[in-house]
Amino acid sequence: MLQQPLIAQLQSLRLRGMAHALEHQLVQPDVAALPFEDRLALLLQHEVADRATHRLHQRLRWAKLSQPACLEDLDLRASRGLDRATLAKVADLAWIGQHLNVLITGPTGVGKSYLACAIAHAACRADHSVRCYRLPRLIDDLTRASAMQNRSSFFRGLAKADLLVLDDFGLAPLSDQTRRDLLEILDDRYDRKSTILTSQLPIEQWHAYLADPTLADAILDRLVHNSYRINLAGDSMRKRSKNLTRTTAAAA
Repeated sequence: MLQQPLIAQLQSLRLRGMAHALEHQLVQPDVAALPFEDRLALLLQHEVADRATHRLHQRLRWAKLSQPACLEDLDLRASRGLDRATLAKVADLAWIGQHLNVLITGPTGVGKSYLACAIAHAACRADHSVRCYRLPRLIDDLTRASAMQNRSSFFRGLAKADLLVLDDFGLAPLSDQTRRDLLEILDDRYDRKSTILTSQLPIEQWHAYLADPTLADAILDRLVHNSYRINLAGDSMRKRSKNLTRTTAAAA
């Protein structure tokens, strides 16, 4: 069979990894000496790798992480009260299969959002479906869904995600409708999926923040007791970075 038609057939079958690998093999004289089984194995390895890469890109695009972050890039030297044992358990991601949650609290600028995005990125790499929202943006999308009369579809989409990240919980008071929507979201996920929530407020203040005692009890019951808790501390990383930049500029 002619080489170009064969490559075209592989592309038409969406075997892009195999097509690219075959093109590479055709210009490598040493590869021609390999047995057929070895050449086929190389083609299949490239196809598997290509599909995994494509799937990861799709996961990350759907997740809409607020910032690029990786667990490997975490600065564990900074004094932020980050317990290494808890971080190791969270980084293992077994809790996603167990449908547990992760609650990350601490003052502004200590890296709560970065840590949440790093965990979410690791979940995408592990082939979990992820959605990431700042709570104000989630409220906007809920309002839009209500206006377009597709709230049920929106809730179903959130419920399907293996991991839902809710960032900046507690920044502003919530309306009664938002509290009810939040309860519905968490109720859909309870014992079925996992949630990461970040907040400047200590967990002990969440009940008062939610204001309505009945809704607060229901929300926290579905969120808090089956969770890993990470309480970060220390100075703002943003302020530290700005001071370092100024010091470097002054020295220069």
